[in-house]
Amino acid sequence: MINLFETKRNENYLSIVILVIRISIAGLMISHGLSKLNMLFAGGEIDFPDPIGVGKTASLTLAVFAEVVCSFLLFIGLATRLATLPLIITMLVAVFIIHGADPIDVKEMGILYLLFYILLLVTGSGKFSIDYLISKKNRY
Repeated sequence: MINLFETKRNENYLSIVILVIRISIAGLMISHGLSKLNMLFAGGEIDFPDPIGVGKTASLTLAVFAEVVCSFLLFIGLATRLATLPLIITMLVAVFIIHGADPIDVKEMGILYLLFYILLLVTGSGKFSIDYLISKKNRY
């Protein structure tokens, strides 16, 4: 029987949980990013917020980079800690600038993504990742 109050960690279980979180969060965020990618390549006028003053096209491009490219890196577990940084920044902008005056129920999804990205920044990608294979190879 599993001891509910045990504080020791099993590294394999932890890596499996990190893998599930990485793949789930990345897949969900890619679905948000693909709609933005379509908007970017649709060709017409871009109607996207410019919260940091770099222009609508640049703001959309930065969002697409974070939500598609960085999420793909998370999905495969490559440069995981580095890939979380643009995603964290994107969620901070979404939660505190874009939806800053909105009620918590509007910000809730962005906050949840932000918390998962912070978790992945701290934990890294785990054993089941390209990062692990690279670090293992560099040890020998």
